[in-house]
Parts: sequence; structure tokens; C-alpha cells
Amino acid sequence: MMQQDDRPVLRKAVTTTEGLRASGLVEAGDVAQLRAVADQFSIRLTPDVVDSIAVAGRADPIYAQYVPHRLELEAHDEELADPIGDDVYEKVKGITHRYPDRLLLKPTHTCQVYCRFCFRREKVGKAEEALSRDELDAALDYIRGHEEIFEVILSGGDPLVLSDRRIAALMTGLGDVAHVGSIRIHTRIPLVDPGRIGEDLIAALRSSRKAVSLVIHVNHERELGEPVRAAIARLVDAGIPLFSQSVLLRGINDDAAVLADLFRALVRNRVKPYYLHHLDKARGVNHFRVSVERGQALMRALRGYISGLCLPTYVLDIPGGHGKVPIGPSYITRREDGSYEVTDYLGNRHDYREIGEGGARAMAPAGREDIQN
Repeated sequence: MMQQDDRPVLRKAVTTTEGLRASGLVEAGDVAQLRAVADQFSIRLTPDVVDSIAVAGRADPIYAQYVPHRLELEAHDEELADPIGDDVYEKVKGITHRYPDRLLLKPTHTCQVYCRFCFRREKVGKAEEALSRDELDAALDYIRGHEEIFEVILSGGDPLVLSDRRIAALMTGLGDVAHVGSIRIHTRIPLVDPGRIGEDLIAALRSSRKAVSLVIHVNHERELGEPVRAAIARLVDAGIPLFSQSVLLRGINDDAAVLADLFRALVRNRVKPYYLHHLDKARGVNHFRVSVERGQALMRALRGYISGLCLPTYVLDIPGGHGKVPIGPSYITRREDGSYEVTDYLGNRHDYREIGEGGARAMAPAGREDIQN
């Protein structure tokens, strides 16, 4: 829609149940019940997302990811406010240091969209949780004081909701820390607000003079429309490697053909599928849940049938903050006699016997106890 002077009308994000109704995304009769959902969990859909839903209607896999549902009010005993244990490893505000050589830095808790299955859904959407200048300085001081930190992962919230100026300042600050070798940014922005990916933002991302990569969150091929593909291309052409993370979601992508289409489309657009997450035990998300057994069967169905470059690692974040582990199917079993039974991608079983371990032990690198401890 254009104004008479041909200037574009700036559309706002949908952030309320009334906005959902006005956009035609929910019926008037649903608004009262969905207000109870909105009282607990933030709502936000960008104009790009609303437009992508409008194309396909409510059966669309994008719709369920962003439009609230009454089932979010159902409580289950094992659901957690902090399902992956962020708070357990919070060292200073905004810093979660769980693994030895890397940590999360969360400068903001706001996003351009709020996924209905988010594992931080009880914290995101609160602008007051953003780090102040003093709190960000304290977070950077923590990173400077821990020389074991090789990688800083910017998360949140979505770090790319910050202004280009603030992103550049943050990247420059991290770039000045000698022992930081890698900066990884987790974001939905290229998928939900592709116009945000411009020259100024790219310049800000590159200002650290470090290895910088982006991990984009995408769950279905339908999310990769032409504007999104163009935004991805701008990043990759600027020398910023892209990886993807997806969440296995009931009714959205719990199908081998759907996953294959997604992963191939990502590789076609120069994005390496990185993680397929098993759904975390956040509150009110059980209607999205797929069993581990089903997830393993899907990964087994993909193995060998699509390129290895297209296959992410299927992972589970152990509740309580114990870390992320691969949970994909196993293809090898050790027998009592020390030999192995190996199953190929067609389901055929094969015998495998090692020549001996003497050579392997002799070739093992020495002096790497630090990796194990």
C-alpha cells in the first residue's frame, strides 16, 4: 500500500491478540482465551511473517510457530521455567558460562518474533532485561578475565534487534579481547525481517576483525522465501558463514521429506544445517512435542538418502544445565567378543573387527588432558 506521495506506509509488528484478530490471524471468538496466553508469553509477528502466513492460511507451518494457541495454557509437571539451566551457569548478568571454552552473552531479551515453543519464553519480551552500559561492561570484563574463552555466542533474545551502532560497539569490544577467536550470533532476523540485513549491519558484524558466523533459526522450507534468500546471500557474499538450527516440531517438520526439503534448501542457499534440536521442556509447549524415538527414526530415514552436508546433528539439551548431547540413532553395537555389528543406511547388518589397538594407542596425541577436564 502506498501513500499519495508514493512514500511507503511503515507497518508495525503484531504484538497483541487484538492485532492478531485485526490481521485476520485469529477469530474474534478466540481473542478472550488467547489474552490469557498473552498474559504469560509475549506475542510478536513482523509484517513479513504476517504476509507469509496470509499466503497459505492457517494450515501453514509458519502460522503455528508464531500465532498463540490455547494449548499453551496446559501445564505439565515436568515442564520448567528454565529448561536448559541458563540460570545455573549465570556468572554475571547476561553471561551464561556452561562449557569450558565458550559462553553465551545475552545483551537483550527482546526479539523481532516470539516463537510459541521458545525455551526462554518466560524471559523474552522484557525490554527491561537488556543489559545496561555498566552491565555490558561487566560482562565484557568477565570475558577478558577468562583466557580459556575461545568463542563468544551472542544470543538472547535476538542480538540483531540492537542498533547497528550498538552491534558495532559490541563487536569491536569483543574483537579487542585477544583470546577470543570466534564470535557466533544466533538470530531469526534474516528469516523474519530480511530487510534488516543491509550494508551498515554487515559492516557492524565485521567490525570485530575476528571469525564471525551466524546461526539462523529455521524450521520449514516455506520460511525461505525470495527476500529471505536474498538476505542470506548478502551475508554469505560478505564473507560471513551461515549455519542453521531447527527444532523438531510436531505438525510442522516431523516428516522425513519435509526435513529433507528444508536441509537441501539451506545447503542450496549456502547455509550448513548445524543442529536439529529436540524440543526443550519449556512450559506450555507440549503440543509441539515429538518423541526421541520418532526423532531418531527421522534421522535414520535421512541418513544415506540426502547428502551428508545436508544432515544436522540431532541434539538434546539435558534439563538442569548439564549441556547439549547428540541423540541420533546409533549404527554400531559392540559384541561380547570385542567385534562390532554395523548397520548401513539400508538397514543391512555387517561384521566389523578391528585389527588391533596397539597402533591406535601409539598414535594417540599426548598432553591433551586439558580437553577432558
